[in-house]
Amino acid sequence: MSTKKTEPTAAQRALGDFAPKLVELTDGVLFGDVWERPQLSARDRSLITCAALVAMGKTEQMAFHFPRALENGVTQDELVEMITHLAFYAGWPNAMSAVTKAKELFGKKTG
Repeated sequence: MSTKKTEPTAAQRALGDFAPKLVELTDGVLFGDVWERPQLSARDRSLITCAALVAMGKTEQMAFHFPRALENGVTQDELVEMITHLAFYAGWPNAMSAVTKAKELFGKKTG
């Protein structure tokens, strides 16, 4: 039996005491299984996930997934280009909200 302590995940820190089953599924199924499947790289999964968030206007989730995309090898320029491209497929307001969120997350002053 291992006595090694692991750090709580982001989901555990944010929601573990409030929605433990959702956190269990997030950590075990989504990030422990789906994200680890070899058919797509973590970089590709990040770009796809970020594109889906832009298309659905889910700016709150971008705060986690945009920086994670950078960690997985997507460049900031690629994220901005993806958002620009999606403006024509997912709607201008979604793209404007996403690029504003990206600018906020990456430390560039808005306005």
